[in-house]
Amino acid sequence: MAAIGIPGIAPELEAELALGMQKVESLLLSHIQGDYPLVEETSRHLVAAGGKRLRPLLTLLASHYGDKDRFGIVESAVVCELTHVATLYHDDVMDEARLRRSVESANSRWGNTVAILSGDFLFARSSKLLADLGPDAVRVQAETFERLVIGQLRESVGPQGDEDPIVHHLEVLADKTGSLIAAAGRYGAMMSCVSAELTDRIADFGESIGIAFQLSDDLLDIESEVSGKTPGTDLREGVPTLVTLNLMKSTRPEDKNLQKLVSAPIKDEAVVASVLKELRSHPALAESKDQLQQVARDARAALGPLPVNDVTGALFSLCDAIVDRSA
Repeated sequence: MAAIGIPGIAPELEAELALGMQKVESLLLSHIQGDYPLVEETSRHLVAAGGKRLRPLLTLLASHYGDKDRFGIVESAVVCELTHVATLYHDDVMDEARLRRSVESANSRWGNTVAILSGDFLFARSSKLLADLGPDAVRVQAETFERLVIGQLRESVGPQGDEDPIVHHLEVLADKTGSLIAAAGRYGAMMSCVSAELTDRIADFGESIGIAFQLSDDLLDIESEVSGKTPGTDLREGVPTLVTLNLMKSTRPEDKNLQKLVSAPIKDEAVVASVLKELRSHPALAESKDQLQQVARDARAALGPLPVNDVTGALFSLCDAIVDRSA
């Protein structure tokens, strides 16, 4: 795996991206500084904790299809990361999360009010930076933010009426995760003056890999300990995942007890271990893997019109790396 997280990437491209990511990090840190020490401390909390920086990386990659040195590329990359981190503060309050990026969550450390306001501060800083990028960039952010909110709302209320729970799950992931990753790719292409057609394809790719990333998380919750995530976390919290949703649609009589167990939070660790053992050999897991592969195929198909070069190769490899997390 390359230093920036993409296996097999061309060395020259990797070096250029690494330099670009340094600029992103510097600008990101400068935009969480404030006049009030507490808001700077709380805002720095999650930024300093790291993260994959997938969104800025995609912005930089997309810019290589055009003039990668234009103003607005690094800036829009930071807009996406600030927006992403801001949503994490709000998500942790709604989820009552204790940890984020392997550190104590802001809501656990300072309380819900401070965590919410810290997220708001980062949204404000993102908007301030965005104001210099023009009305088209502002429109992309507004449309993306609308999808982020709708996705969170739909997740909170769950499927309605006769809505298919799996379709609902995929659409929530598209809004909550895919939309901002799509925007990151769109910004990189827009700011570097890539054609509208190719810009749309890059955005489509970003949305698909965003969905794939979250689906791979669903699988990892069943299969293995990766990136600090303990298997069964979603089972303990009663959070529906692709695997449990595929299980719930089963009509096999032998699945009734397992369906009952996963339909609510599981507090008994022995029961968690037993459920994990059953799910690891259940057809629902294999079906979920097939669904993840279909989303990955959609992502790769979006790259079809793009030129054959090192950048496109890196995007294919990025897709493979995301899917392989749960292989």
